[in-house]
Amino acid sequence: MTSSTFPTLSTPAGPIPATAPGWDRQRHSQMPSHRYRDAYSRVPVPLTVRDWPSNQLAHAPLWVPVDLRDGNQALAEPMDPARKRRFFELMVAMGYKEIEVGYPSASQTDYDFVRLIAETEIAPEDVTIVVFTPARRELIQRTVESVRGIRNHVVIHMYTATAPTWRDVVLGQDRDGLKELILGGGRDVLEFAGHLPNVRFEFSPEVFNLTEPDYALEVCDAMTELWEATPERPVILNLPATVEIATPNVYADQIEYMHKHLARREAVILSVHPHNDRGTGVACAELAVLAGAQRVEGCIFGNGERTGNVDLATLALNLHSQGVDPMIDFSDIDEIRRTVEHCNRIEIHPRHPYVGDLVHTAFSGTHQDAIKKGFAEHRLRAIAEAPSAREVEWKVPYLPIDPADIGRSYDAVIRVNSQSGKAGIAYLLKAKYGIELPRRLQIDFARHIQQHTDETGSEVTADQLWDIFHGAYLAAPAQAPVDLVDCTTTGQSTTITIRANGSEKATTHDGIGPVEALTAALSHIGFAIDILSLHQTSTGTGSDSEAITLIEYRHRQRTGWVAGKNRSVLTASLIAVMNAATVETGARTR
Repeated sequence: MTSSTFPTLSTPAGPIPATAPGWDRQRHSQMPSHRYRDAYSRVPVPLTVRDWPSNQLAHAPLWVPVDLRDGNQALAEPMDPARKRRFFELMVAMGYKEIEVGYPSASQTDYDFVRLIAETEIAPEDVTIVVFTPARRELIQRTVESVRGIRNHVVIHMYTATAPTWRDVVLGQDRDGLKELILGGGRDVLEFAGHLPNVRFEFSPEVFNLTEPDYALEVCDAMTELWEATPERPVILNLPATVEIATPNVYADQIEYMHKHLARREAVILSVHPHNDRGTGVACAELAVLAGAQRVEGCIFGNGERTGNVDLATLALNLHSQGVDPMIDFSDIDEIRRTVEHCNRIEIHPRHPYVGDLVHTAFSGTHQDAIKKGFAEHRLRAIAEAPSAREVEWKVPYLPIDPADIGRSYDAVIRVNSQSGKAGIAYLLKAKYGIELPRRLQIDFARHIQQHTDETGSEVTADQLWDIFHGAYLAAPAQAPVDLVDCTTTGQSTTITIRANGSEKATTHDGIGPVEALTAALSHIGFAIDILSLHQTSTGTGSDSEAITLIEYRHRQRTGWVAGKNRSVLTASLIAVMNAATVETGARTR
């Protein structure tokens, strides 16, 4: 096969050589990509100077959760009144100040829930209630009827699709005809609700991102003129990426074009409603805010039709991770998740940003080592710089935010499987049992864990680690050929009594400590053990803790590790030495 078979692939950075490894034109050509048009040719944006690339996110936009309307419409089993109320109360508790509560003309359940808000006090006074309606007179009338008596501020959100395919295929209207249909709906809104002092208006040109920019601008300007937008009674113009069709920079260009060219801009709240068909809904929302959007509609964990609405939790916590207050409380994210899962009857994916079960978990050995060192350094800086670790700048590798910020413990940060290393193993033992393993013992113990995980293929819990540690280093043999009968010390000398091969022998050792005396006594009867290092740690804290002595020893040319455990530090050390002796007699297999 010659290189001429494969034409070069053009990229923004330049062409890829036709013979580049991995570029298989035959395999690629099986995908009929020619059937689709790129977003630039479909919706060219007349924007030549862009400000959004140099802007920064410095404050949170107004978040508007649409879980009770848009998210609810996407459920196989829409919420019953009890689940709707529970979800609404959650959003209020989290601090949302504007909530889209339903589509009153679409179902009796939605209508009744809006009436519940009107007839009770479940909505605090500072929460704005949003209701949704198409531009049809009878549906607008029913929508306005649903909000009568609500004391809160109310937004009546009217929408109509404006993109060419929708005009031609769905609505059967040309540009002028559709504009008049939209204005007719706007006049109906004024007729039924224009006199209500607590009501404001919102318009969405549905599928805005597939609408010609000049037409979207024309229709939006006509609506703000009709509704007499003022800074005191602003109109919300919501610009949805109803079906995501382009890279996020294209959406940002579209939003900036509208931001710069809208009439009565000071009387407009510019809103966006990204979907996630291309998997970049979060990026679209963030770039849209950089481009001039002031308000973002989405669902708390991204529920919605097809691949969902933009994820408000991810957007908010992305700001949090950059030092910007998101103005919404995610300090108990697991309770939020439980409520959302209950109301939607959809489980959150374990890898879902911020909220998934595994998002703060490291299995990789190199990651675990970095996290372990990062935690240690963070604690040291907290001691030196601030009254608490929560006041110190967060700089722990692989963890973009402190799990404690969202109500998570550190228990699941490091978990052990066959991909893990010594740092993760040591971290879990310390976190659960308080045991500090010296580095060389970490290496030795990791080999035991690797053998276990290779054999089982499963994750290892902290309790299982402890059981394996106990069996490898602490377990005493049922019958040992050598046994410590007694150790008596006066401070000046130590007498050791050892039983070996059925007989006892006592030796006295002057000028050395009990551990050295025991190794000397063992050497006298042919069990020579050299102690290379001795480390003392403990399990737990307080009066119930037990001392653990960790010993690295050498017998002839072989080195190994053992441990001893007892309430007494001295006894734990003597047990460790005896364990080393019994290991080398072959009484215990490691």
